[in-house]
Amino acid sequence: MAQHIGIVACSAEGAALCYRTICAEGAALLGAHAHPEVSLHSHSLADYVACLAAGDLAGVAELMLDSAHKLAAAGADFLICPDNTVHQAFALVAPRSPRPWLHIAEVVADEAAQRGFRQLGLVGTRWLVDSSVYPDTLAARGLSCVRPDAAQRDAIDRIIMDELVAGVLRAQSVERFQQVFARMKAAGCDAVILGCTEIPLLMNDSNSPLPTLDSTRLLSRAALRRAMQ
Repeated sequence: MAQHIGIVACSAEGAALCYRTICAEGAALLGAHAHPEVSLHSHSLADYVACLAAGDLAGVAELMLDSAHKLAAAGADFLICPDNTVHQAFALVAPRSPRPWLHIAEVVADEAAQRGFRQLGLVGTRWLVDSSVYPDTLAARGLSCVRPDAAQRDAIDRIIMDELVAGVLRAQSVERFQQVFARMKAAGCDAVILGCTEIPLLMNDSNSPLPTLDSTRLLSRAALRRAMQ
């Protein structure tokens, strides 16, 4: 039997994309209309934002752990969180978690290494891009990353927090991302990490100047593989 996947949700749009991917792609492994058992728990996004704005990673960890315990009680065998930003608190979560986790940045870094990418652009919320979540994980695999400059970080953060988390998709925001990706390509990047689980709602290989690493779907597929073990 497939293992039970627990989703520690943060934003609705990112968690919904993760859930839909698991259900839609599970059929290729289990047969028509089939997918592993999935449970999802979400605290209010506002609670996470308040902790992040205050630099309170311990508070972020407590929210994640509360979800983890509820999912464990529901029968989840392992956990994923389709939110890159809150992985800043992962070191505070993992030792106290009732279930093992897949780490989103490790999943993305493994895919980058497997595909032969060496230098990755990184986009996401300001909190994520300012953090060491991806630089440290990539460096452990001999990979490097290029981050947007301050003005680009602010613009991308605004698009994510004011538009994408609410499911708002605008053509001018696509153009803004394309400009940032083009500069990363000129700086020597051979791919770009979509390090916010809502960015794949807007950007993909068909409209990006660089190959994209879709953190949401990569995590979902890794969870499917884990569930089938």
